[in-house]
Amino acid sequence: MNLEIPASCRAALVDSASRKLVLGSVPVFSPGAGEILIKVSAMGGNRLDIDQKKGNYRLPEGASPVLGLEAAGTVAAVGEGVSRYKTGDRVMALMNGGAYAEYAVSPEETTLPIPPLMSFEEAAAVPEAYLTVWSNVFMDAKLKAGEVLLVHGGASGVGSATIQTAKSFGAVVIATAGSDEKVRFCLELGADCAINDREKDFETEALKFLGARRVDVVFDWIGPQYLQKHLSLLGRRGRLVFIDSRSEGSLSIDPGFIMRKNLIITGSLLRPKPLEEKRAIALEVENRLLPKLASGELLPRVFRGFPLARAEEAHCVMESGKSLGKIVLTV
Repeated sequence: MNLEIPASCRAALVDSASRKLVLGSVPVFSPGAGEILIKVSAMGGNRLDIDQKKGNYRLPEGASPVLGLEAAGTVAAVGEGVSRYKTGDRVMALMNGGAYAEYAVSPEETTLPIPPLMSFEEAAAVPEAYLTVWSNVFMDAKLKAGEVLLVHGGASGVGSATIQTAKSFGAVVIATAGSDEKVRFCLELGADCAINDREKDFETEALKFLGARRVDVVFDWIGPQYLQKHLSLLGRRGRLVFIDSRSEGSLSIDPGFIMRKNLIITGSLLRPKPLEEKRAIALEVENRLLPKLASGELLPRVFRGFPLARAEEAHCVMESGKSLGKIVLTV
């Protein structure tokens, strides 16, 4: 039986004049077929939210204009055909917008159960980061035990998830970060080598660490700026994965170099993927990563939680680049 649902709820909305987040009200929509209405307790903050707030991101068709791609809370109502969840279940979800509110609708296909010992704040840090890591590093780049992974921004939400996940499956991890404090954080997460790339050339330092070896997978959200360094670091049959569309500039690549090394260059964005692809990723995350999250082998690192009314402050902290792990909002 569904709980009593209010007609409207609080949400962090973009002020059209200032392009800053302010507390407002939005309607609470009933879940459609295959959908779940979540009474949100916490939601994850992402750089993409900031881009959308500033008007620098074009929404996919059908996406909610309310910010937020991931949320954790309890099931308030279920739509027709939903069989996995019932009212009161604790869930975390990847959604196509709308998470910055007290109630949000998510597809059943991208909703996961929260492990018993995990808090709502920790759960809110899971969907976007861990689905991004799994789909790109493991499904697309096929990282294997014993291989070397290079990840930038190791102290970020996605970066910290990448380090932990890759190490849990036996990879060697080289991480870059922007301060000595963040380098220490990456090492605490399990990175085999962490480099302050604001003070040292990461290519030179990575080569010192690698010796005769080379990198197998580069997880890249930097773009053209580091392309040549990445291509140089990659060994034969290496894989370069792009995940950030914000990087500007064109790529200049010598096809002969790619062929001589048998390199694979790929990339993807999670949000525009068809729901069926997201469902397949979520299913793998549930089967392969959820047990590790439940046992504590993987631990989402939450830097700080901000009340929904202080969402703009949370964005300022994200933009400062000083956070270690994920920033979340709470209701």
